Amino acid sequence: MFGNLKPQAPDKILALMGEYKADTRQGKIDLGVGVYKDPNGLTPVMRAVKTAEQKIWESQDSKAYTGLAGTQDYRDAMAGLVLGEAPADRLASAATVGGTGAIRQGLELLRMANPDMVVHVSDPTWPNHLSILKFMGQDFVEYPYFDNDTRGVDFEAMLDGIGRAKKGDVVLLHGCCHNPTGANPTAEQWEAIAESLEKTGAVPMIDLAYQGFGDGLDADAAATRMIAARLPEVLIAASCSKNFGIYRERTGILMALGEGGEARDLTQGAMAYLNRQTYSFPPDHGARIVSTILEDADLSANWKAELEEVRQTMLGLRTQLAEELRSLSGSDKFDFIEHHRGMFSRLGATPEQVAKMKADSAIYMVGDSRLNIAGLNRDSVPVLARAIVEAGV
Repeated sequence: MFGNLKPQAPDKILALMGEYKADTRQGKIDLGVGVYKDPNGLTPVMRAVKTAEQKIWESQDSKAYTGLAGTQDYRDAMAGLVLGEAPADRLASAATVGGTGAIRQGLELLRMANPDMVVHVSDPTWPNHLSILKFMGQDFVEYPYFDNDTRGVDFEAMLDGIGRAKKGDVVLLHGCCHNPTGANPTAEQWEAIAESLEKTGAVPMIDLAYQGFGDGLDADAAATRMIAARLPEVLIAASCSKNFGIYRERTGILMALGEGGEARDLTQGAMAYLNRQTYSFPPDHGARIVSTILEDADLSANWKAELEEVRQTMLGLRTQLAEELRSLSGSDKFDFIEHHRGMFSRLGATPEQVAKMKADSAIYMVGDSRLNIAGLNRDSVPVLARAIVEAGV
């Protein structure tokens, strides 16, 4: 039977990681994999996370199952972090296996509600969005998003694209720190996006994977909160991998905002059912770390301070890279790097130029020229800048 299986194309980013590990050149630079790295190239365990784990180890007296939707304290803490004043009467939620699990469970929930839906996704988007949709056999269309000339949002084209969605369709949005481009709508543009969704009746599904990595915890959640307040139905898939640095704990959450009362209870029941069918009870350790931090004023303040250090480090690297490129190229055409937000920027380089940087300078980035800013440090920025200019980007 197993001989009937068909070979699957390897994940491009994971394949790139393999190439990087096999490269024996000194000074090689990994800008592919989407994890935060400190100036020493390590992905550290945050201070508050270590303290929270110690508290959990000392106080936890059971490893029994939690609820199908996860613990209420985690769900409440995350609702507060994402939504601020969370409207409990409208909110259903479930802990998931990472942000990816939240995306998958969200799409399954939406399809249960409307089997005829079409999902509208940005072009480009996180590749796993498309991979999941294709694996599910789910109909989707892409709407324009990125302007390859300005390296910003092609907003008029985007607005036209999402305006084609119909009532009952789903529009998948990046709440902040767009992956892979780093280009984000302005506050005014988000208002126009919400107005378009109100007119069409399409349901927004917001992927919020990088809250705190862009302009700050509250600023990065502002668009999500505004849409949640304005629209009658909203789905949010949030991840704790990046902002808490607990990648391997696979900690995410799916939140649905709709009508209150029986409709909310119906949604909550469907979420628990989906968890049961997929993996039964969600993992608890990462969720308990998060709730322990968010419920403790001192731990929460410590975590927010370290997260701000991470954010400022990435902003500093963006500024340094833009200045290096301005100096080497004699042009301001790379200033968009400083204006992008989050871990990623798309350079606008061709696959051939990306390949040249890898061959000549041992710089590894995804073929579409998405680079992970957090993979840099002050010493590697000039190396990258020189390679970009020499490649003719």
